[in-house]
Amino acid sequence: MSPPATSASPPDLSLRAPAPHLERLFDFVPQESDGPITQIEGSVPSWLRGTYYLNGPGRFTRGGRRWGHWLDGDGFVTRLRFEGGAGTIHATHRFVASRKRSAEEEAGRPLFRAFGTAFEDDRLMGEDENSKSQHGRRRALGLESPVNVSVYPFAEKLLAFGEQGLPWELDESTLETLGEHDFHRRLPPVAPFAAHPNFDERSGEMVNFGISFSTHRPQLRLYTFGPDGRLLRKRSHALDAPRSVHDFGLSESFCVFHLGPYLLNMEPLTAGASLLEALTWQPELGTKLLILHRNEQGPALELELPTRYCLHFIGCYEPSPNQLVVDCLELEKPIYDQYTVPDLFTDVRHAHAVRYRIDLEQGCIEQRQELDFHHLCDFPATDPRQRDSPPEDLWVLGLSATDAPGRKFFDEISHLSWTAQGLKDRYLSPPGCYLGGEPVFLPELGKPGQGLLICQELDARDGVPASRRSSFLLLDAQDLAAGPIARLRLPSPVPLRFHACFRPDP
Repeated sequence: MSPPATSASPPDLSLRAPAPHLERLFDFVPQESDGPITQIEGSVPSWLRGTYYLNGPGRFTRGGRRWGHWLDGDGFVTRLRFEGGAGTIHATHRFVASRKRSAEEEAGRPLFRAFGTAFEDDRLMGEDENSKSQHGRRRALGLESPVNVSVYPFAEKLLAFGEQGLPWELDESTLETLGEHDFHRRLPPVAPFAAHPNFDERSGEMVNFGISFSTHRPQLRLYTFGPDGRLLRKRSHALDAPRSVHDFGLSESFCVFHLGPYLLNMEPLTAGASLLEALTWQPELGTKLLILHRNEQGPALELELPTRYCLHFIGCYEPSPNQLVVDCLELEKPIYDQYTVPDLFTDVRHAHAVRYRIDLEQGCIEQRQELDFHHLCDFPATDPRQRDSPPEDLWVLGLSATDAPGRKFFDEISHLSWTAQGLKDRYLSPPGCYLGGEPVFLPELGKPGQGLLICQELDARDGVPASRRSSFLLLDAQDLAAGPIARLRLPSPVPLRFHACFRPDP
């Protein structure tokens, strides 16, 4: 076994923009596969036991036509099974056989409009007269989901999620697609349903939301599901505008929404525009923090915030009665227009890790704290054992050359500290190598604050797709600069994707 990889002096950042070979992240179709990982550099700790899941866009061309946006690709799921130490890691990679993918595979060409790509003969959800469901004909109310954002185990099922549609159930071991999941027939196929559920480890509940993008009566819908997967509660909250929301925060008692002025107008979508073209940034409407009680119809609290956009929350905590702490990443503007394939992040905005301390009794923000770290960063991770009190540390994927001109991609993992008020440590990948899949904290049992981070790496320096090196990195969360303690190499490349999770063995 090779020794662990270590980091030398930081690479010359002048090589970072424009990002070399960035187009090679999107020019191949990954192979579905199932088998052990046999090429391991470094050492995998014997205490690491559990299952890691990852989902994200995996295919960007079909029938000679290429998708033009990172959110357009077909969902592609990875499962890594850790049994403790090297030689016991099993990897499975498989596309989600969604309605969209199955129809387009059969036709041999794209059929449906995507998030950032529209074409002359495309169609929306339900425009095929033969499209039926147990709830009747599907109506053309939005996009046919590629199911390409996230994947989570819940209620003894594995669910893959896309934006604004029901999740799809997968076999937990083989990743075979079992079908659209409607929660015991309690939700119709057109129910607004986000790709970012949250989970309460104490109660076993899953909480999710959806936005009804009506021009005249936009609503936020909130769903709570019990440990058995059945719908417990469903409620609606009126919005002042059809605001686009990707993520939300969950504490023991509250659901928290960062409502930026990023609006979705459905009329351009039905007239032939892509979803991206139907979204507009209207800063004059301002940004609000909406706090809803989870389990009762208590009064909602709305607080005015600086005009920014939040793509992802870090966490929400209730350290004492009548106090709520909300940690989130705030962007100066939305970032979806920077996902243009293959020239991503040509005009990126800084991201700001922000902590709000809220006095619930007085209904006001008593403190706003912002870390002194100004790279574009995303996909925040914390130690999952930190549930009740605000954590000291967080980890994010970032762009080392945020302020440089030209295209860029994620190439660093940064360890940030609220006490240090900024950067504490980082791992920087070699030029031409890129990172993806949100970093997930793998806790070492019995050692608070200690654990590993797992993250994807794709070496794009080889011009032959089949020869490119695709790996999963394991890094000491408290010593990123030392480099990966283990690099799990895959036999063929897989795409860099979005959201991941880890389920430790009992």
